[in-house]
Amino acid sequence: MTILIADDNTQMRQSMIRFLLKHIPDHHTFLEAADGKEAVEMYDRSTPDWALMDVEMKPMNGLEASRSIMTHHPAAKIIIVTSYDNRGYREAAQNAGATAYVLKSNLKSLISIMSTAHMEGI
Repeated sequence: MTILIADDNTQMRQSMIRFLLKHIPDHHTFLEAADGKEAVEMYDRSTPDWALMDVEMKPMNGLEASRSIMTHHPAAKIIIVTSYDNRGYREAAQNAGATAYVLKSNLKSLISIMSTAHMEGI
């Protein structure tokens, strides 16, 4: 499984990688992007199985990047992973085509989302 992690915080990206390696025992390849623009470019080149996208990044935020990815890859599976428990962001993520919206304080929910989708062949 190839997972793209887009977050402007290097430590957060590394933390998510460690978390996923610990809780999802499959073999993984991780791609790291420091902003939404880089995430779109990486997605276009690699078409990963999942994209985990932070909201607040510059020059392109995660919601803009998600919309761009979904325009060119409508079957993309994107999970917004953020610290912002914000209704507006949740609605924008849904409108951008994100599969799910997960708070960084609740990364455990990534396991069920990704495992369920994998088992259902999504």
